[in-house]
Amino acid sequence: MTWAGVRQWRQHKAFRIAAPRWSGTEYDDLDRYLTELGETARPAESPPEDSSLAEAATNLWRARRKLAQGNDGQGKQAARYLRTCTEALAAAGLTVQDHDGEPFHAGRSVDVLLYSDDPEVTVETVVETVRPAVYHHDRRIQTAQVIVAVPSTPTDREDSHA
Repeated sequence: MTWAGVRQWRQHKAFRIAAPRWSGTEYDDLDRYLTELGETARPAESPPEDSSLAEAATNLWRARRKLAQGNDGQGKQAARYLRTCTEALAAAGLTVQDHDGEPFHAGRSVDVLLYSDDPEVTVETVVETVRPAVYHHDRRIQTAQVIVAVPSTPTDREDSHA
């Protein structure tokens, strides 16, 4: 049984499609045509792996953040190179999303690495993005990793003394 036959058996009987009743030469011709079509439809070079794109975008993001912290002359030139590289990746459909300072709720599609108590916040807030979310043509290829600050609640002991 062919792979196509196996795929048909996975479907409910009402949705199975009977194989066409062609002669052997017609099947051979069809296979040859499909093979030729597949070869012409394939791009000359395969696109880079999503994980490689995500890793490159993440490293660019980290470099930009590090350069933003320092203010030396060499940093301005490096920042310009990074900005140019980031614009080129954006033109290719790659988007990097930082979550610092955004409110957090349980339905967000991010990986929380750590919840930390913080008396200064009133709602759960992302205080640090460890790894950004990366999208390629609006398809997420890397999930963000964040640290979330949670409002501190006073303990019963503190309430009894107040």
